[in-house]
Amino acid sequence: MTGASGGIGRAVARRLAARGDTVALLARGEDGLAGAAEDVRRAGGTALPIEVDMADHEAVDAAAERVEKELGPIGLWVNNAFSSVFAPFVEIEMPEFVRTTEVSYLGYVFGTKAALSRMRTRDSGTIVQVGSALAYRGIPLQSAYCGAKHAIQGFTESLRVELLHERSNVHVTMVQMPAVNTPQFGWVLSKLPKKAQPVAPIYQPEVAARAVEYAADHPKRREYWVGGSTALTLAANAVAPGVLDRYLALTGFKGQQTDETRPASQPANLWEPADGAGQPDAGAHGAFDDRATDRSLQLWASQHHGFLAAVGGGLLAAGAAWAFNRR
Repeated sequence: MTGASGGIGRAVARRLAARGDTVALLARGEDGLAGAAEDVRRAGGTALPIEVDMADHEAVDAAAERVEKELGPIGLWVNNAFSSVFAPFVEIEMPEFVRTTEVSYLGYVFGTKAALSRMRTRDSGTIVQVGSALAYRGIPLQSAYCGAKHAIQGFTESLRVELLHERSNVHVTMVQMPAVNTPQFGWVLSKLPKKAQPVAPIYQPEVAARAVEYAADHPKRREYWVGGSTALTLAANAVAPGVLDRYLALTGFKGQQTDETRPASQPANLWEPADGAGQPDAGAHGAFDDRATDRSLQLWASQHHGFLAAVGGGLLAAGAAWAFNRR
């Protein structure tokens, strides 16, 4: 599990541990890793915390090698680590944009390469890419992050086709997330005048964790959409992207900021981990518990296509029979 020290990664690690999995935790923050390892052990799993910068491909490969030596063959690799910048593109310095791309996109590439080079020799294994609705739809103030998520989408599609060509039993799938209540909004480098916030509706990280677990167990499906907002956004972008451009131009700046002034002392995890810099271990949740939901009807529906198709077919058949008898 990469990006395991907080947010979605932390919630996924807990969920996998609860079913008895052995979980290797990859992240930069020492305090967050220690907290995540304790979460895994408390949930009944075995933890191996490893400090690693996902932008360093040699370090990522060395981490994978250590996992296999100490824990055994890697059966599941979840890419999730990222960093970003909240700012209009013209205010982002190029080293900041490059660093975001290295962590949030190339980190996925390096993680996938490390896992795949080992899985292919065994012809088994699953790679889950934690994505976002922003892999399809760019929004203002997050150009670096949106660019990385779009890149992951294209990279994963190419890889999936190559694995299909090989008739490989290694599978890769992607989970497109909605706005999630994670610590990132207080961690990510921000140049906004107000505190950053997710765009409603907001989901708890446990919803994301359930989706990742399901995708890991059902990896033959190419991707999963989590949350009604994700489905609506992707559908609207496919049908009327120009209208969505103008809507986001009107609402995207204010909607991503609270009414509170951003403190100058707010930490930024772009270059260094935020935890340990005078900040307590944040865990999985951010500051928006009072506005976040822990349920997603759309997620349930996406995981029960067969059942819903059977019910729909039954209703259609019943309706046809009723109409025939009435006639």
